[in-house]
Amino acid sequence: MASQSIEIRSLYKIFGPRGRDFVDAVTKGMSKTELNKEHGHVLGLKDINISIPGGSITVIMGLSGSGKSTLIRHINRLIDPTSGEVLYGGTDVCKMNEEELREFRRHKTAMVFQKFGLLPHRTVLQNTVYGLEIQGMPKSEREGRADIWIKRVGLEGFSNHYPNQLSGGMQQRVGLARALTNDADILLMDEAYSALDPLIRVDMQTVLLDLQKELKKTVVFITHDLDEALRLGDKIAILRDGEVIQQGTAADIVLNPANDYIEAFVKEVNRGRVIRIDALMEPLSNPAGEPSVRIPGSHNVEEGMRVMTENNVTQATVTGENGMPAGRVSLEGLVRCLVRTND
Repeated sequence: MASQSIEIRSLYKIFGPRGRDFVDAVTKGMSKTELNKEHGHVLGLKDINISIPGGSITVIMGLSGSGKSTLIRHINRLIDPTSGEVLYGGTDVCKMNEEELREFRRHKTAMVFQKFGLLPHRTVLQNTVYGLEIQGMPKSEREGRADIWIKRVGLEGFSNHYPNQLSGGMQQRVGLARALTNDADILLMDEAYSALDPLIRVDMQTVLLDLQKELKKTVVFITHDLDEALRLGDKIAILRDGEVIQQGTAADIVLNPANDYIEAFVKEVNRGRVIRIDALMEPLSNPAGEPSVRIPGSHNVEEGMRVMTENNVTQATVTGENGMPAGRVSLEGLVRCLVRTND
């Protein structure tokens, strides 16, 4: 069954005993600073509207204090909203009763934490089966399922090790295996790789991307790192002071920054490695005369330019996931993409 989308609509979170009283004032323009100074309440989220497509990775990005971790905790309702909706399959998570919410958390969502969240007195296997154990699944069945995912995340042979015997990267693999073993539709990853060394972090990003090609989970990934966001996100939403400043694909954000704040973020981005070919393709005006050289739309600009240069062509056909022609690109267009017109 395909993963369903998540719709976040008009979501507000104001921390304080009378938060609901100030939603209207915030809607009309009261700033985060004014709310705190005059009323002693803290604005966490303001009018968040995000559509999170099922079966893809949506990255919520922002600096510390932007509201990204507050937002992700509304999806499984670890935090209750002041107002607004979080819809999954047409059902508002915010209106679920205690039993419905418990079932939703157990069977529909899994979370991977920045600090790993492993139980130190449990082995890798025992940590991995924890969610299924809580659900009451028989031991042989839950351990059989866990063994599969322990191997898939690259920890074969470590099932009987304890967390303190593992590196940080290996501990995070255990956290990922535990989340995947639950077979939940929604995978929530809150700064999951932020505590890892850079090389290990890139390795874990690759693990996630490789698994996602097969699993097609609805992944919500929180990060403050733009490179990570651009590498992982099918869709990216950038927050600032509790508000969504811009959302779209990596190409949308890098090529068309919404304001000076976003422009400063993306200024040093290597466009050649971030922008996909299919974001720059034009329609095939004459399918019968399409260029003979083909480039998958998932290739980045650098890869596309290399293929075209090696084949000594200035035009190429772009193919979709099914291998069929989807459009065309020119070498001139790819070069133009690399040029920052505001430099």
